[in-house]
Amino acid sequence: MKLDIGGDEKISATAERLWAALNDPEVLTRCIPGCKKMTEISPDSYKVEMQLRVAAVGGSFEGEIALSDKEAPRSCNIKISGAGTLGHGNGTARFDIEPDGEGAAKLVYKGAGEIGGLVAGVGQRILSSVSKHLVGRFFVALRKEFEAPLNGTGQQ
Repeated sequence: MKLDIGGDEKISATAERLWAALNDPEVLTRCIPGCKKMTEISPDSYKVEMQLRVAAVGGSFEGEIALSDKEAPRSCNIKISGAGTLGHGNGTARFDIEPDGEGAAKLVYKGAGEIGGLVAGVGQRILSSVSKHLVGRFFVALRKEFEAPLNGTGQQ
């Protein structure tokens, strides 16, 4: 079953700070819904362990994420693959960061994937709705990263 996502989000952070967050496995682990662990296996390649619930179906998922064609702090391509108790899938995505006023940036994203197995059985409409919900949760968590108080070194 094919799945497409895309959109844009304004984030209250400079393009440089947003880029740094999107390339930080610790930040991504906190922001990606269901992500339990993200481990670097080589530069720009990560093993991901997740626990997800899609509709009434829940389970674990292990996969890999690889970043490529990085143009800091503007754009990056992402390749995703994995499998688990929910099924299997793979996909590609791209994000572009554009300055959007003082101290803000717009993140434009587009992705496409193919999924199969148990999770595909819930149907295209439900999966589309769930994917939009998960993307929304990611951006809520990402925005909170930039609202966190600064520590004593002036860094978040």
